[in-house]
Amino acid sequence: MEKFISGWCDINSVPESYILPPEIRPGNYVVPQCDTIPLIDLGGGLLGNCDRVKVVQQIVKASQEYGFFQTKKGSALMTRNKVADYPQALTIFRKKYTTGETTCDINAILLRNTSIFGPKSLLIIGKHNSALPRPCCNRKKVVGKYSVEVRKLSLLLLDLICEALGLECGYFSENALSQVQLMSINHYPPCPDPSLTLGLPKHSDVNLFNILLQGEVPGLQVLKDGNWLAVEPLPTAFAITIGYMLQVISNGKLKSVDHRVVTNSKVARTTVGTCIFPSSDSRIVPAKALVDNCHPPLYKSFIFKDFSDTYISDIRNGIPPTERYKLQP
Repeated sequence: MEKFISGWCDINSVPESYILPPEIRPGNYVVPQCDTIPLIDLGGGLLGNCDRVKVVQQIVKASQEYGFFQTKKGSALMTRNKVADYPQALTIFRKKYTTGETTCDINAILLRNTSIFGPKSLLIIGKHNSALPRPCCNRKKVVGKYSVEVRKLSLLLLDLICEALGLECGYFSENALSQVQLMSINHYPPCPDPSLTLGLPKHSDVNLFNILLQGEVPGLQVLKDGNWLAVEPLPTAFAITIGYMLQVISNGKLKSVDHRVVTNSKVARTTVGTCIFPSSDSRIVPAKALVDNCHPPLYKSFIFKDFSDTYISDIRNGIPPTERYKLQP
């Protein structure tokens, strides 16, 4: 593992190619910590009627005010402790999948190196229809089990979101809106001068939502009322960021959140993110149940692949990716 990351860390200054233009540098990257971000307890997923109503209300409020919340769920948290040995997980997957091996449950493996100062990412893409991914060999047993438990968490969140929006149960799966699960193990090396660059620049996610296992090192910041706020990593919680697709499908009722990742000069940061996506050929449109004469559609219909094809260029050009699909001012 040391050989794998030695080229990332053994530097004394930020390479010129990683230095951002002055207008988008983080500058004062140490920002106030947000103490009001909701922490929603899902228990074991077996919520009583009163608890379930409370949780649904909390999800709606958090998704409207922040586009972000943190949550805990027992079975998924039990597996997160085993996945927390990130270097081992990275080494296992790098060795296995850079040799071209594949399995029935994993559609694609990609080692990604972005042009920003991090992350170095391992992407594990699984498509979920009727079956959940299952570990096919000992090498991927831990990560496979984690993927299964996080999938269960995502399905519970989708059910709660359906209730929150007044949609029929199963709306997302029946319309091929939540079929793809992508797991990304991201490693951010220490940065000699965090004021000059970013781990990830300001953006909102292209997906329905992202389930992030932060580890113990801070770095995630969310934009609230024009101010950046730091999100404290909680050892008993996952961070949930609402993406553009959920904003469109909810007809603007739920909001995607702008966020970024800052670096630090002392320690590396490694995270595990799990994104829930529609299928590439899925048609995205505000749910009919959320549209009426008093609430006209805010967005026109589009194919998810078309949106994702223009997403990166829009982000780079400072254009909100939803702008080209807006119907209402």
